[in-house]
Amino acid sequence: MKNALLLSCFITSLFSCNKSNGQNQQDLLNGDFEKINQVNKYPEGWTHSDGRDYKYAVDSIAAQHGKYALSIASEVDTAGYGIISFVIPKRFEGSEIELKGYLKTEGVGSGFAGLWLRIDGTSAFDNMQRQNIHGTNGWKQYSIKLPYNSQKTINVVGGALLVGKGKIWIDGLQLFIDGKPIENAVPKAIIRVKADLDTAFKNGSGINTITLNPQTINSLRLLGQVWGFLKYHHPAVAKGGYNMDAELFRVMPAVIKARNNSELNQLLEQWTDKFGEVNACDNCKPDINNAVKPTPDYGNLFDHSVLNKSLTDKLRFILNNHKITESYYVSMAEGVGNPLFDHENGYYQMKYPDAGYRLLCLFKYWNMVQYFFPYKHLIGKDWNQSLPEFIPQFVNDKNSTEYILTTLKLISSIHDTHANIWSGNAELEAYRGKYRPSFKAGFVENKLVITSFESDSLAVKEKFRIGDVITAINGIAIDELIKKYLPITAASNYATQLRDMPGNYLLRSNNPHFEFTMQRDGNQLNAVVEGVLVSKNGLMGSSNLSVKDPGYYLINEQIGYLYPAKYHNANLPAIREMFKNTRGIIIDMRCYPSEFMPFTFGAYVKSGTTPFVKFTNGSINKSGLFVETPPLNIKPDDSYQGKVVVIVNEQSQSQAEYTTMAFQSSPNVKVIGSTTAGADGNVSQIILPGGISSLFSGIGVLYPDGTQTQRKGVKIDVIVKPTIKGIKAGVDEPLEKAKALIME
Repeated sequence: MKNALLLSCFITSLFSCNKSNGQNQQDLLNGDFEKINQVNKYPEGWTHSDGRDYKYAVDSIAAQHGKYALSIASEVDTAGYGIISFVIPKRFEGSEIELKGYLKTEGVGSGFAGLWLRIDGTSAFDNMQRQNIHGTNGWKQYSIKLPYNSQKTINVVGGALLVGKGKIWIDGLQLFIDGKPIENAVPKAIIRVKADLDTAFKNGSGINTITLNPQTINSLRLLGQVWGFLKYHHPAVAKGGYNMDAELFRVMPAVIKARNNSELNQLLEQWTDKFGEVNACDNCKPDINNAVKPTPDYGNLFDHSVLNKSLTDKLRFILNNHKITESYYVSMAEGVGNPLFDHENGYYQMKYPDAGYRLLCLFKYWNMVQYFFPYKHLIGKDWNQSLPEFIPQFVNDKNSTEYILTTLKLISSIHDTHANIWSGNAELEAYRGKYRPSFKAGFVENKLVITSFESDSLAVKEKFRIGDVITAINGIAIDELIKKYLPITAASNYATQLRDMPGNYLLRSNNPHFEFTMQRDGNQLNAVVEGVLVSKNGLMGSSNLSVKDPGYYLINEQIGYLYPAKYHNANLPAIREMFKNTRGIIIDMRCYPSEFMPFTFGAYVKSGTTPFVKFTNGSINKSGLFVETPPLNIKPDDSYQGKVVVIVNEQSQSQAEYTTMAFQSSPNVKVIGSTTAGADGNVSQIILPGGISSLFSGIGVLYPDGTQTQRKGVKIDVIVKPTIKGIKAGVDEPLEKAKALIME
């Protein structure tokens, strides 16, 4: 249950990975930039992106040490970015990799600066966006640590980046494997399989346009289903014998030309035969008797609606006789069991992929959900209908913005708050707009209400009041805007869609001029305000809680208060001492916990050993099959004897929901508030063509009685929601209710 933003991939440019494996290990990084290429006058082993608004230079004056530093600069306020990068196409023995380096910044105000590190072959990535490095700062050393898989790593790729306007200097970069300089790390041989060597379509599919008709849509629908089935069920594919992206492009032109189902069947059967025969296996037939929802679903492959008996029999033989213990394209995270989608090329250079690659995006995502999404049965519609629904949309996308929005619409359709296009996709951010008003607003009583101002927004405070109800923005009614943006607002439930919509769409524009129509005390008002850059003081959030360190205190002698976003397990002894004579504790879970606390703080508040959760996990060998795990318990540890009230709302997501489940399994705990985000379980990262980074919930999380938390959120004992009246008065009504419950 990691915070999704920590796993998000901002970088949408792919740097060449064609460096020689004969590279001397002592010359792997050139992180102090002292070795300059005499031809291009740039440091050996380093490249940079081609952003036209960014300038790259070797600086001999401002170096942190040695002769040179590198700089990235832009005088343009842009949603773009400038990046310098290295690529190390080597593999080493070890389990953790660290990139250290020095940065100096000047005037970074509309974006951020940072180091970045990506491990190709796994989902490991960080770009320091969360650290929000901006402004003007002297030299300071920074660090990124990522898990390192010596079996799957293909390349180590990293460097530094500048987003927006400003200037940064970079110097003294070092890489470490398990604490050792990479120059001293033990090399590990990379065994290239056939799939790695097939690069025939790396620059494009050759399919630029597709003329659609009912037969073509039907043919592509079946192609997507057969392609995904073979990808996750055929042993030869599992061994890395085929680059399935390339194989799709080899057969797609003929499938598009198929005039009828007879021709389609012939093509698909010949194509299936290409992957080779599967040996008979007496005990490989999938046993679905002990399966839980969602049960395996193979679309239209076996319903005889289109595919003939000959092809269907071959596919069924593969289904009943394949045995896969390891797969080139998917593995399961150790100790957790969520899927890791391996060896998925992001084709980062393709901002607007051709028609073939756009369909590849659809087919990849559809099959990942079809076989590995534990909540597919809760989507709310037949997932099989999504292929014919989205094929025309992806084919007809005319530019990069349309492609991004169609992909986001597809992602949003699975109704998972973890699912989205994460963190700084340039096309999506440009669509949303770079300006916002300098106030926060959220939905209260299903109305868009101003909830707080920024400290420096004096002019705005003269025109607006806390509690003003916004009814229209730039002349468009809020209800109409909600209808427009719901299909591209990825969330498990309506409450969480409304949580995210103001910051992502309603209060965003590329025009700094905002016009608002509002209701205040029964009167209609109009106000105009100039917006500020979205990145000023960080991205706009929707939570209005402001809790000072250390995040726990006594409200009065009878009631203790804890804010998990600031909690650390090291605080627990002090908390025990502070709260030992109280009547009750309020745990304000309207946030994301800063540390994993179910088995630490949970042992403190829990009496008894009743189970609190069980999980469902997918399978590599039986793709589409999910099974339950035994329930988990928490062992009490000198338990608190008073009342405990946990406050939740739509801000309570993932680990916050899991932690609430752990606490509420104790009889002295009550949960109050409103619908939570309904997205629980460790996340799995998905990389799609164009460098689009997404996630979905990778394991199922259930109460011991089998009740789902996905979409519905956690169980709530007492519903308490804020009111507009309370917002105006500055009263935190859920908090007041929690106090009252403790004092009853």
